[in-house]
Amino acid sequence: MSTAASEEPGFPLIPQPANNPEDLRAAIAQVAPRSLAAFDAERTEALRQARETGSAAPMQRLVGQWAVFVAIERHPERAAMLRRLEVTAEQADTDDEALAAISAIGRILDQALAEAGLGRGAASR
Repeated sequence: MSTAASEEPGFPLIPQPANNPEDLRAAIAQVAPRSLAAFDAERTEALRQARETGSAAPMQRLVGQWAVFVAIERHPERAAMLRRLEVTAEQADTDDEALAAISAIGRILDQALAEAGLGRGAASR
């Protein structure tokens, strides 16, 4: 019996979607359906802020943050590692242990930013 590439370790479950709310929402429905309510609520708020301010920045921020989220979640091993590292950083007994975990978290985020087609720091603007 063959295993689909998306089920093998190291392969993404889905391709990285285009950076727009519709494609990101469809991807979230596949890789993290429990996060759809949060996405929808944040999208509604970003749209409200964009209309209120006349600025595209709230929608750009939403798209950037969720593109990185999808880039992480489409790799189950990466997502699990990120969660373990977050716990390690929070509960570390030594500064060295916390710094090692934080550094590893940074590498995961850098990789996700690159996969999402975003420059460093773009998701937090």
